[in-house]
Amino acid sequence: MKVLIDTNIVLDFLQDRQPFVEDAVRLFEKVDAGEVEGFIAATTITNIYYIVRRAAGVQAAKDAIAQVLTDLHICAVDRSALEQALSLNFKDFEDAVQYACGMAYGVDAIVTRDASGFTDAEIPVMSPGEFNRRLE
Repeated sequence: MKVLIDTNIVLDFLQDRQPFVEDAVRLFEKVDAGEVEGFIAATTITNIYYIVRRAAGVQAAKDAIAQVLTDLHICAVDRSALEQALSLNFKDFEDAVQYACGMAYGVDAIVTRDASGFTDAEIPVMSPGEFNRRLE
């Protein structure tokens, strides 16, 4: 199963954000075990670097990016993805870009804590807890 993991879930995992980290850890354990193929949009990398650097410094940000690059597939964000994102008319452009990437890479689901950002999505959208329960 291929899933696009929203930025907030990756940050929950990397920054040990309570009370969300447990579900994020279980998701990443499934990725590490090969039960799930995890994908993120390339733009998520720069967002993660920026947020982690501000919170914990440059080395922590570099370590976070190295871990993400080891664990997840990176969806290219090219002109086609950006044009697709614009045509979606999502309220949040970042969510639209992630959704367009998920469509381009044929993901089976999007895992996020903010499903409201993906209204009218054709790809199933669920929380990490919902996703983990479906795989148990």
